[in-house]
Formats: sequence, structure tokens, C-alpha cells
Amino acid sequence: MIQDKNLTMLTDFYEFTMANGYLEKGMGDRRAYFDMFFRRVPDGGGYAVMAGVEQLVHYFENLHFTEDDIEYLRGRGCFSEKFLQYLKDFKFECDVWAVPEGTPIFPGEPIVTVAGPMVQAQFVETMILLTINHQTLIATKASRITRAAKGRTVLEFGSRRAQGYDGAVYGARAAYIGGCQGTACVLADRDYQIPAGGTMAHSWVQMFDTEYEAFRAYAEIYPDNCVFLVDTYNVLRSGVPNAIRVANEVLAPMGIRPKGIRLDSGDIAYLSIKAREMLDAAGYTDMQIMASNSLDEYLVRDLIGQGAQIDSFGIGERLITSKSEPVFGGVYKLVAVENEQHEIIPKIKVSENVEKITTPHFKKPYRFFDKLTGKALGDVLTLHDEVIDEDQPYMLFHPIHTWKKKLVTDYVVKPLQVQLFDKGTRVYDCPPIEEVRQYCSDQINTLWEQILRFENPQTYYVDYSEKLWRVKNELLEAVE
Repeated sequence: MIQDKNLTMLTDFYEFTMANGYLEKGMGDRRAYFDMFFRRVPDGGGYAVMAGVEQLVHYFENLHFTEDDIEYLRGRGCFSEKFLQYLKDFKFECDVWAVPEGTPIFPGEPIVTVAGPMVQAQFVETMILLTINHQTLIATKASRITRAAKGRTVLEFGSRRAQGYDGAVYGARAAYIGGCQGTACVLADRDYQIPAGGTMAHSWVQMFDTEYEAFRAYAEIYPDNCVFLVDTYNVLRSGVPNAIRVANEVLAPMGIRPKGIRLDSGDIAYLSIKAREMLDAAGYTDMQIMASNSLDEYLVRDLIGQGAQIDSFGIGERLITSKSEPVFGGVYKLVAVENEQHEIIPKIKVSENVEKITTPHFKKPYRFFDKLTGKALGDVLTLHDEVIDEDQPYMLFHPIHTWKKKLVTDYVVKPLQVQLFDKGTRVYDCPPIEEVRQYCSDQINTLWEQILRFENPQTYYVDYSEKLWRVKNELLEAVE
């Protein structure tokens, strides 16, 4: 499986230079705290979908340096033998927390937290960002597209347009978490049990002397899975009539109903409406119509709005690459260190760009749910040792515009993160992907419709506890 590869050396070079420097300066074992978070939802959306945690767990479990790795680093001539010996004897010792896969997440809150020896907590930055940024991006896009489809089947068809084979397989996995019902990628089915399917390409139709012969041959070989690609020549004059003819002459005598047709070009709204009329008139009201061809959430929404008679969608390049916004901007920042007395010292990064000012300290994110409706009311970031008493009213307030306040009562509060590793030992069992996918659907249903809008969604609240707010403001006021 792809996840069995040793990815320890897949990192930025400065992770090594800093790690070597920390060790040389006697800071390598100093306990540090890092958060991964993101600042903005892609496509102007109201939420993102967490994905990639399972691959992150496998990465941490397989961290080790081979003799070839050590010799390569020695050959660079800039690392001490003390550091190279440390890598040779490397043992992962960090604590790691993360938001479970499938959870809706929002800007500014820690979605992965790493605490441990500085040299290790720093080193894992690149792979954390690479893993979570990619799959979260695709899961988020898939969620938007499947919501636009309003209950119709959406299949991921993007392998051939993905950025590399890892992008194809992990993209299919993330798309399934985000709501797609299946994939065209066979490797994703074999390794992650994501249902793979497919029938024919235009080349199949072209290989035969006539379209009718191509459809007939396919029906004879695969009678139980006949979806005819009807746009190789002319959809309404030959494609649909030939599909009906084969259904009558080959499948009907077997007592088998054809599955459907696929449209991959042309005016899909118009063609689907006309094709539906033809199929219904021939007695095939149960024969489904699938559409593909560079679709995204906006085109899917428009097709449905135009009355297109489409039962399912195959989404390729615009999903697997999140073409409209192909970067998920997660970052990984130092938020605290421990002194010799093991006291946590908060750290902050300040910028003239307000959104780039970090939120300091070792934190714990919570989500509030209304007891009556089950809807999410907002998230709160607290100091790591704060406890929220559900029996007491809680004041939510905007961390910048502090006069914006809301007193909540009759709520249930849940921690957002789960612990993955305790001092380098795995303490978390990754749930089956079907469970993750259902969890994702359930959690998105806890969001208000205003947050789910494609355009100008309402901003979801991510607030601070009063203690955390004071810590951050004291650090800002101390900056010279």
C-alpha cells in the first residue's frame, strides 16, 4: 500500500538545519507546542472538512532514518556527528492531538497539535501540512459538490487529471469522506475499500464498426452493468436509440434491465431532458442518466436548476485538483515552550497583517451544540487545562470585536480534538472509512443553512475563553 512508504525524508531542508541547530544549542529536548491551523476556507465557503488523519498516524508510526538517509545528510557537510547519531537512534516521543476526520473545521482553530522535544516537533511540520492540507482541500470540495447535487449520486472520476498518483489515491479517499459515493480509481478501492466502478470509454465505441455493435458487445459481456456512453457520435440520433435497441434485443430476453446512459459532452441539460423522454417512451423509466465533463458544484447546481434529468454525476479534474482554488492554506506555528521548571510559556507571532497574528499557548478547542436542535452554536478555544461546565451559562464573545457577545444556555459542549499519540505511542484507532464518511455527513448536518451557503456564507464563530484572550492581549501589549 502507498502508506507503507518511508516518508521520513519528505521534508523541507530547513527542518534539518533547525533541528541540528536546536541540538547544538542544547535546546533539542526542550518541550515545545505547535499548532496547525488555517486562515481562510477555500472558494469563499463557510466550512472545511478535516481529512488525512489516518495517513498522518501512519507517518508518525513509521518515522525512522535509514543508513542511506544518514549518509546523504553526512554528505551535505553541514550537520554535526552528534546530530547524525541522534537521527540514527531516532525514536518518536511527541504527544499529538487532532480533530477527527470528517469534522467540519473553521479558520483559526488548532486542527493538529504537537507537543514534544523541539527537534522532533519542528521536524514533522512539512508532512503534517502536506498530508492534512491536501486531503482537507479535496474533502471540502467534495462536500460542496455533493451538497449541490441534492441527493443525487456523485462519483469521483479524476485520477487521470490528479497531480501524481498519491494525489489520485488520497484524493479519491478524501472525496469519499466528503460525500462522494464512489470512485473510478481501482487502487483506492483495493487499499481503502472505496467502491470503484466504470463501464466504457469512447475508444470502446470507436473500436467497432458501428455504435450498435459496440453497445451490443458490451451488453453481452456485462449484462448486469450496462451504462452506455451515448455521445461518441450523436446523442439523440444514434446514441440513445442504439442503447434502447440493445436493451430490447440483448438484455430484455435475459430478463435484465439496463442501468443507464452517460452524457459526456454537449448541452447536457437539453440532451438529458430529451434522452429522458426517449427512454421513458421506450419503457425504460428506471434507466438512469449520468453526466460528466468538467463539472463542479456551480455547474451541478445550474444543471439541476435548469431541470436537467440527471440521476448521477461523474466529477473529475475540478474535484481531484480543487481547480477553482487548488491550495489549502494550513500553517504550522510554534505556540508555546516549557522552561526548566516545566512551566508553559506562551509564544506569539506578530504581523502587520492581522490575520497572521497567531493565537498563543497550549490550547483546547471545544464545540458548543444546542441541546434542543443539535445545531452547532460555535467553537471556543481555551487554555489546555480549562474545563467548561455544561450546567452553567457560558459567555461567547468575539476575540477582536469583544462587544459582540452571546450568553448560551442549554448546551452540550464537546472537545474537538482527540489524542493520537502519547509520548510517541499510538493511542488512537482510526475508524473505518465508511464510519468516517457517515460521521462527516452527520456533522455537516449540525451546521445552520446560513453557514452552508455557497456565496457569502455566515461566519461561524470561533471565540476565545477569557483566560486565553487575556494571554494573547498581554503578549501583544508587550511587543515593542
